Amino acid sequence: MADRALVTGGAGFIGLHLVRRLLDDGVQVTVLDDFSRGADDPDLHALTGDVHLVRHDLTTPLPTDLDRFDAVYHLAGVVGVQRVTDRPVHTMRTNVLATVSLLDWCARTQPGVLFLSSTSEVGDGAATAGLAELPVPEDAPFVLCEPRSPRTSYALSKLVAEYLFLHAGPPSRVRVARFYNVYGPRMGSEHVVPQLIERALAGTDPFPLYGGRQTRAFCHVDDAVEAMLRLCAVPEPGPLVVNIGNDREEVEILDLARRICALAGTHPEFAVRPAPGGPRRRLPDLTLLRGLTGYEPAVALDVGLRSTFDWYAAHRSTS
Repeated sequence: MADRALVTGGAGFIGLHLVRRLLDDGVQVTVLDDFSRGADDPDLHALTGDVHLVRHDLTTPLPTDLDRFDAVYHLAGVVGVQRVTDRPVHTMRTNVLATVSLLDWCARTQPGVLFLSSTSEVGDGAATAGLAELPVPEDAPFVLCEPRSPRTSYALSKLVAEYLFLHAGPPSRVRVARFYNVYGPRMGSEHVVPQLIERALAGTDPFPLYGGRQTRAFCHVDDAVEAMLRLCAVPEPGPLVVNIGNDREEVEILDLARRICALAGTHPEFAVRPAPGGPRRRLPDLTLLRGLTGYEPAVALDVGLRSTFDWYAAHRSTS
């Protein structure tokens, strides 16, 4: 277990859950973030333990007064389908420059473990093109099915980040995780689970549903953090590129919406519409992760949906 950790994007969704877990484990944590969610974030103020918050734009060189860390977790970046498609050049620029800035700093300080948060979208194209079987393994080829789509900027930026991590420093220390549909409390509003929750809480009827027959396997954020920490603790030399997700409970988006509406006590008519993008089916191959760490998903979908629904219900704006 690391004694000192740096978490970029530690004020974000997965980042803050990771920070909480590290603090619970007695790790000294430095959060490096631009705090775009807002400086008055109550979840940040509620953190207890040896934590230091540093405001910084990661597209610029890192502060020179940062000390050496046993582990560096790079989770900062532009996320959210709408945000990405609205500003594809900004997405590419921000995600790539942030990675370059971090790796330049790491070259001088030599952290013990270097972790990158990547995405399932790196492997989506191969499955869509029929060049990889489902569930998708880590060695699937990278395929651009929609090279001109603004959404492609996100997958490309993560692929570049992976390449930089694998080649810019000592590879034995590198751990790259491709996350598959992580969900949970405090994940913002630009992802399918919170969007469905908001419609259910609002009593929307008819209930618009995009890509209702698409299937996904959702991974609760607590499971994702557990997998991250296990991956960073394995003694095998890197570089390691590993899928993180839940391969046990694949669900149609229509069924997901029904479960969420049941939590709200509503039974709307669903107006199923074509999906704006994304693969028809997404499912990770977790063979490598299991072999390295013994990881198994622990949070059942219905349990995770309940805790996530309750969080959004409690934090819903009434304005």
